[in-house]
Amino acid sequence: MLAERLREALATLDNVEVVGTVADETGAVAAVREKQPDVIILDLQLKEGTGFGVLEQLGKTRPIIIVFTNYMLPEYQRLANSFGVEHFLNKSVDYERLPQLIQEIGATH
Repeated sequence: MLAERLREALATLDNVEVVGTVADETGAVAAVREKQPDVIILDLQLKEGTGFGVLEQLGKTRPIIIVFTNYMLPEYQRLANSFGVEHFLNKSVDYERLPQLIQEIGATH
């Protein structure tokens, strides 16, 4: 349900196209490689696999990553930083900030 709400919110932004929504690690990696998006909004808890697994498989050649999670644990933030994640947001408090962040990223690229 959250993915659909995000899709609707982002679809209203100028120069933003949502190219896909996936629920598992394998699908996420395949979608990124096929569609080559500029930005990925990545949850850490997936139906199968994890967001960290996605990051590991994508390696250094990847889009800008926005981790969007309910798991704001310091060790998760450190691990995300070790992967070079650009943004780490809390679903509970940063939902309204996400579209603005996408616009800011678009303005700089």
